[in-house]
Amino acid sequence: MSLNLPAGVQITAAIKPEWESILSHDALAFVAKLHRAFETRRQELLQARVARQARIDAGEMPDFLPETAAIRDGDWQIAPLPPALHRRRVEITGPVEAKMIINAFNSGADSYMTDFEDSNSPNWDNQIQGQVNLYRAIRRQLSFKNEAGKEYQLNDEIATLQIRPRGWHLDEKHVQVDGQRVSGGVFDFALVFFHNAKEQIARGAGPFFYLPKMESHLEARLWNDIFVMAQAHVGLPQGTIKATVLIETILATFEMEEILYELREHSAGLNAGRWDYIFSCIKKFKKNKDFCLAQRGAITMEVPFMRAYALALVQACHKRGAPAMGGMSALIPIKNDPVANEKALSGIRHDKTRDANDGFDGGWVAHPGLVPIAMEEFVKVLGDKPNQFAKQVPGAFGPAQWLDFRPATPITETGLRNNINVGIHYLGSWLAGNGCVPIHNLMEDAATAEISRSQVWQWVVSPKGILDDGRKVTAEMVRPMIAEELAKVKATVTAQGENTATYEQAADIFDRISLTPDYPEFLTLPLYEAMA
Repeated sequence: MSLNLPAGVQITAAIKPEWESILSHDALAFVAKLHRAFETRRQELLQARVARQARIDAGEMPDFLPETAAIRDGDWQIAPLPPALHRRRVEITGPVEAKMIINAFNSGADSYMTDFEDSNSPNWDNQIQGQVNLYRAIRRQLSFKNEAGKEYQLNDEIATLQIRPRGWHLDEKHVQVDGQRVSGGVFDFALVFFHNAKEQIARGAGPFFYLPKMESHLEARLWNDIFVMAQAHVGLPQGTIKATVLIETILATFEMEEILYELREHSAGLNAGRWDYIFSCIKKFKKNKDFCLAQRGAITMEVPFMRAYALALVQACHKRGAPAMGGMSALIPIKNDPVANEKALSGIRHDKTRDANDGFDGGWVAHPGLVPIAMEEFVKVLGDKPNQFAKQVPGAFGPAQWLDFRPATPITETGLRNNINVGIHYLGSWLAGNGCVPIHNLMEDAATAEISRSQVWQWVVSPKGILDDGRKVTAEMVRPMIAEELAKVKATVTAQGENTATYEQAADIFDRISLTPDYPEFLTLPLYEAMA
């Protein structure tokens, strides 16, 4: 169908009739306005990432910024939070698919982070239908009927909605302004904010966001300036938007207080995005011959650098009157295996018990069945209090703690094969349009897949990439394993009654991004270009 597009705006994908109201002239004009105002800065910040990486590759180690010492030493707090964000003991996350939206809203969690990013495969249909789904859900109009005829409806009482747009590195390739692709994050934010912000305010909760993948306070400043323009554009008071920043890169850890400061009128705290954080550590120090992490299963929240990162996040947030949100264990309920299920639930309980006792004000789960356990553990610590902002974490944190990358072992053939298997399985599902995939009783998304392929790359390149049996991990070792694990993945997918059409391509992409000498910054970049 033909849309009434603003001058300079081009859409290069098909438009379904039900999308016309989302892709309206005024909404796209707002997208174009933000693009023209801020795209140059986005590109400059992405280039700054490249320059910083080159310095790290040459041996520079991150440290606190001397030019922002006054912010770290200053006496300031973030702006007061609205009541809807006072209580966030359990937050559930998931992609913008109708059934997931309904189940998450109805889950009993305090908050629901709906995701246009890591748990969502960003094909055109998912992105725009996701906008339609949220528009309807916010107005209590969303329903869903599955193939068996089961109907899903929103309850009267639902979780508080927060929305995660894509990160700064991702484009929306189907939308151009003045011949340039728009930022995927700006596109996601602009549409959902333009159509829903005032409706959310009228209903008492919003507009609230989660901001991913940032590496510096200057990237947070860019989001803050976008918020200022957006609120002025639709006539909302400054500070109406509230946003939680995911601290999921090692460089952002050194600027947590500065990030809170840049967003202080719009801040809703920080979140410990553990899986992307591990990926970021591998990516940033990939050429450091002294750096090598053990296989993924050994990198828990109890290892030194992860423990220090989590405690420092609570310390920074509570110092500034901000919520500190715990990350997500990848464990999920396991049907038809009571022993394995009990082990998984015990793991979830342990995870949330630790976070609550450390001072986190809440934590994430990926499945509605895990909400009661997580809630129980936070209530044990918080009681009737909505949060524990008053709890202060003692001690000093910095490079000595955050760069203590232990353990370096074990690396086993089983661990190597698991990375390959998970990587191929996830990439195949992603290409087929599913960005949130249960694999081997864990919920995998782009972040966990990034760890899988990054560790394979690192173990091949690093002199410390040696299996526990003494063999060096090499491309010659990995490549036949890719073929063998592809066969296992296809057998698994076939047994589940799913199509295997995308998995050969997934294995080929996994080979290229894991064994190429030039490390690809994000696996989603080549994947997105391969996607229709």
